[in-house]
Amino acid sequence: MKSAFEPANKGITYPAEILTPAEVAQLFRSCSNRAPTGIRNRALITVLYRAGLRISEALALKPKDVSRDAGTIRVLHGKGDRARVTGIDPASFAAIDRWLDKRKELGLTGRSPLFCTLQGEPIQPSYVRHWMKRLATKAGIEKRVHAHGLRHSHAAELASERHPINVIQAQLGHSSLATTSRYLAHIQPQQLVDAMKGRPPWEPEGRA
Repeated sequence: MKSAFEPANKGITYPAEILTPAEVAQLFRSCSNRAPTGIRNRALITVLYRAGLRISEALALKPKDVSRDAGTIRVLHGKGDRARVTGIDPASFAAIDRWLDKRKELGLTGRSPLFCTLQGEPIQPSYVRHWMKRLATKAGIEKRVHAHGLRHSHAAELASERHPINVIQAQLGHSSLATTSRYLAHIQPQQLVDAMKGRPPWEPEGRA
């Protein structure tokens, strides 16, 4: 029997739902472009989607872990407590820089996490889960939207852009190529769909 405090879907694994770039843009635009929390949430969506971080990794970042000059985000405590450096495209820094500027206006220092409350306190993953659900409704997206789905979308796009699997492995912080291969097989069925569409036609009745 489930506790009243447990989510109804605890222990249930759902198929990954990949968001298109247009859908992620809808999420992004649904965040306020003026309110400090909206500016912060735009930056968080950008990091999850364009760097492929896990939510725990993103929420553990400090401002010093992000380097515009190098085009990198340094993850000090990834899964299995493994550190890694991920890349992020230059255009994505616009949203990140906007939040860094807003942090300074709020008087927040580098001792607070990069993504924090307006008082400088850590943000809980449960908060992100709830606001992403609300944001998806506001954006008119019917898919199940969650932080890990942005990581899935990042990985699927890297694969569709034909980046080598070892590059994708390093970006995602997987322990082995086999893990990345299974991950991509799970989240990118489009290759299978395209392969089936390209098969010769079947004519069971023959031609008249």
